[in-house]
Amino acid sequence: MSALLPPPAPPPLPRTLAALRESGHVHRPVAAEVRENLLRRMGSGEPRFPGVHGFDATVLPRMERALLAGHDIVLLGERGQGKTRLIRTLTALLDEWSPSVAGCPVNDHPYAPVCPACVRRSAREGDGLPVVWRHRGERYGEKLATPDTGVGELVGDVDPARLAEGRSLGDPETIHYGLVPRANRGVFCVNELPDLPARAQVALFNVLEERDLQVRGYSLRLPLDLLLVASANPEDYTSRGRIVTPLKDRFGAQVRTHYPPALADELALIRQEAALPEGTVVPAHLLEAVARFTRLVRASRKVDARSGVSVRFSVTAAETVAASALRRAALSGEELPVARVCDLPAAVEPLLGKVEFEMDAEGREAEILHALLRRAVAEVFRERLGEADLSPLSDRFSGGGTVETGDLVGAAELLRRVGAVPGLATMIERAAPDAEDGPPTPGLAAAVVEFALEGLYLERRLSKDTLPDGGVYRF
Repeated sequence: MSALLPPPAPPPLPRTLAALRESGHVHRPVAAEVRENLLRRMGSGEPRFPGVHGFDATVLPRMERALLAGHDIVLLGERGQGKTRLIRTLTALLDEWSPSVAGCPVNDHPYAPVCPACVRRSAREGDGLPVVWRHRGERYGEKLATPDTGVGELVGDVDPARLAEGRSLGDPETIHYGLVPRANRGVFCVNELPDLPARAQVALFNVLEERDLQVRGYSLRLPLDLLLVASANPEDYTSRGRIVTPLKDRFGAQVRTHYPPALADELALIRQEAALPEGTVVPAHLLEAVARFTRLVRASRKVDARSGVSVRFSVTAAETVAASALRRAALSGEELPVARVCDLPAAVEPLLGKVEFEMDAEGREAEILHALLRRAVAEVFRERLGEADLSPLSDRFSGGGTVETGDLVGAAELLRRVGAVPGLATMIERAAPDAEDGPPTPGLAAAVVEFALEGLYLERRLSKDTLPDGGVYRF
């Protein structure tokens, strides 16, 4: 379950300290809890990091070693490499339900309370100390670091309202705990750690090493039990900020992430992350074109490799292609929206803000992306239809005929303009092998025919007059 979803209702569990002891519950530190659950999943073959793709041979073994060692971790990688997603999967390594002292701001374990208020309550109430149960999804905290993040927000500060109640300034119960101590006995993530001001980074020294808090001149011994994981872009070390050296030294492990190494991983991420409109179909050959397009943009010398090209680039592209198909279906009266090659260029404009170009590419950004998109389509065509006999389709134009297509030309109309295509079933099987069983729909047939026409054009076996919303194929 995602750490960001509301937890389910807890099952019947002990509600007092006495009942908890009678149940045989054993208190384990978070590091031991994560280690034992990770080892259990390793032994059973269960997924350890669900939803993470492309890290199996590189990042995940390093993560597992760090977790087995009980280390706090910093993940380094360019934007959109899945660092936060990987961190959020760590909640699956916590016990599903964990007991806490009812009303404790730092989630003390009933066997070993550490905050002054709970220590006093435990002595006063004894075995009647009330117990609540927290789902593992509630034991995850996250903070996106910004230059204005203060020590009070992360660690804590003196609460003026409690001073007004008559407490002394030196009373530890005057402290309003920040995000980190409130994540006690769980996992806490600091995203974009270099953006955190140096003063706030220094405030984490004691949390990581001594496991206590220092707030406004006095130290509160509060042995926090948590797994602290941070993410950072290596380029931030010299651009927006840096991780101060003593803080880097206090993290037990540094793990480097990367973009999906294989095309299959890129496709798996697109299928997993893209929120396509319900009922809209993006055939396999178009999803592969989007994946190849993303990889070509990352490899382009016109793109700033230091900033990276996020996985969100390919996800946005797939969603925009699907939206273009949905728009055409609404305007042309089609029942089933199926994306086609003519929908791919619609993704370029929304993607311009997701890419940092080199200075010599200024003013040509859209042109560069369109060229890379055509190259991606050509690669998919060679892979899927390169060995197919498309001479019957190209012969359709030998007598001087033309076919006009575009993002407002419906599937049935396009098929009527092209006419009968011998071997179409074989073309569909090659281009979209994951299509549903049964006869191909007009939308899928039109998508494959247009893909073949575009491939023949890119292979210079046909000509094409480009129009604002489509093109005219000719011999």
